[in-house]
Amino acid sequence: MVRNCRFDGPADGESALKESSDVIVEDSYFNLRYPFWHVHGLTIKDSEMTDKCRASMWYSDHIEITGSKLHGIKALRECSKVTIDSSSIISPEFGWSVHGLKMADTSAESEYFLMRSTDIVFDNVSFKGKYSFQYTENVEIKNSRLDTKDAFWHAKNVTVRDSVVNGEYLAWYSENLTFINCTIKGTQPLCYCKGLKLINCVMEDCDLAFERSDVEAEILTPVISIKNPLSGRISVPAVGEIIRDIPGADGEIIVKG
Repeated sequence: MVRNCRFDGPADGESALKESSDVIVEDSYFNLRYPFWHVHGLTIKDSEMTDKCRASMWYSDHIEITGSKLHGIKALRECSKVTIDSSSIISPEFGWSVHGLKMADTSAESEYFLMRSTDIVFDNVSFKGKYSFQYTENVEIKNSRLDTKDAFWHAKNVTVRDSVVNGEYLAWYSENLTFINCTIKGTQPLCYCKGLKLINCVMEDCDLAFERSDVEAEILTPVISIKNPLSGRISVPAVGEIIRDIPGADGEIIVKG
């Protein structure tokens, strides 16, 4: 048990709890590099990892974090079985190659967020950043807001429910991506997709959508333009422009208005 402790300065702060097991940390402060490498069984409550706490959790498993600040670069990497609740993340390159991550009631800011991670479940997460969820697999997101450019590129088996996704170039080259009761905002979304589904979704400021995608979509609002959907069916109340300028772009577009 580590409680009400401060790990700070080059003599006392680096690699503080490396190579340990069944660690419980409460109300503590970490201000230098690599405190939790190769830890097997880690609980962190009401604690802070500052911007100087670089690469705080690597190669660790069975991690539970509650009410804490993860504010150092590369805070989580090559870890498994991780739960984060009611916390604040400000961490460039957060969560690469993490397998089995549950996050709830948490805010996050990052670039290249969760690169190549798998088996992710989010509930009530607010995210802001760029290049998120790239190459991820098996993702479930609900009741969340994602303000992010280039999200879900090359992602596979993703379901997003009751959420807002705001950003440019959404989900290019993704496979088996489903949006249910979502609001999607931004230019050139959902291009080069396979197995794409939109169910009861709102689209705002979306132009050149669905280029070369295999898509089944039920859209509740007008779309600025739709370009060359390869296959499937798109239902929309109105569309400003339908662009078909390549052979084989045979996706059906039904305008209900």
